[in-house]
Amino acid sequence: MTEYGHGGDIYSQEVWLDFSANINPLGMPEGVKEAIRRGVEQAAPYPDAACRRLRAALGEFYRVERDEIICGNGAADLIFQLALARRPGRALVTAPSFSEYEQALAVCGTQVRRCALREERGFAFDLEEWMGEAEAWKPDLAFFCNPNNPTGLAERRETVEEMARFCGERGIFLVVDECFGEFLDEPESCSILGELGHFPGVFVLKAFTKLYAMAGVRLGYGFCSDSSVLEAMEAVRQPWSVSTLAQEAGIAALKETEYVEETRHMIRRQRDFLKDGLRGLGFEVWDSQANYLFFRGREGWKEDLLRRKILIRSCANYPGLDGRYYRICVRTGEDNEKLLRELRNIAEKGRTV
Repeated sequence: MTEYGHGGDIYSQEVWLDFSANINPLGMPEGVKEAIRRGVEQAAPYPDAACRRLRAALGEFYRVERDEIICGNGAADLIFQLALARRPGRALVTAPSFSEYEQALAVCGTQVRRCALREERGFAFDLEEWMGEAEAWKPDLAFFCNPNNPTGLAERRETVEEMARFCGERGIFLVVDECFGEFLDEPESCSILGELGHFPGVFVLKAFTKLYAMAGVRLGYGFCSDSSVLEAMEAVRQPWSVSTLAQEAGIAALKETEYVEETRHMIRRQRDFLKDGLRGLGFEVWDSQANYLFFRGREGWKEDLLRRKILIRSCANYPGLDGRYYRICVRTGEDNEKLLRELRNIAEKGRTV
């Protein structure tokens, strides 16, 4: 079996605290849990393959026509659908970034070029360099993660709009992954969603997974103003890929506005606490704006912590990174204090940062 390459592997090892998966530490809202319980009573028939009620709720929430929305079995499902529907000959991705883009493109035999995010520039995105790579490579499709995973750095809406205009002029289909955008202090300032009417060649990807602590439920969704794109995706998707329980959970989650505000407040406070704590221990920490932190130390920190039943995400399998780079999610104050305490204990025993 292929080695598990993502965070959240709590099944093959004993873990008390999981910092490897970027999931809301407040847990699934009670309203969502109740909706899932109610959904069990409706689970005997096949689910609505068109997700009509869920798409209507998403359309009302985001002020988008429901015919411009598609739902899937998590964001990864939609990434694979997009790759299979578009079947690009060439694609452009940034690196390091979410590995699922390249995995989906590999299924289609797509040639992929990586635009490197350079450490000497703080892993910041350089639009001019990206455009130069696109001019040289002439891709059919490009993936852009905003905020980026694993760095947590986000680009302003104006930058993404400039990318979209550039791509539209050159026939490049642009996929903007905003799955972690709702954790930003001001999500709208970095989202291109409200401008999709001007950019039919752009697909925006989102998910309930992380914000509502619904990773096990599997529910993602996307937006595109070009109906032919969504029709092509529907043609390659598996039938009934979104369960009745997931659809009911999504409808309920959209009502949890107080929960979302509480989450943002907590994440902002605890993210700063963790940054200061890691820097105080001597780690190089990048200025993430999301619900996770990207930092550099020495190799072996993951193993040292795992012996203490704490799991963090090694970034060694990200292109351009190695075993010195790590990503941790922002958890509750109590959990974050425990992580820092264990890191300090390990350092005091003579293990260098």
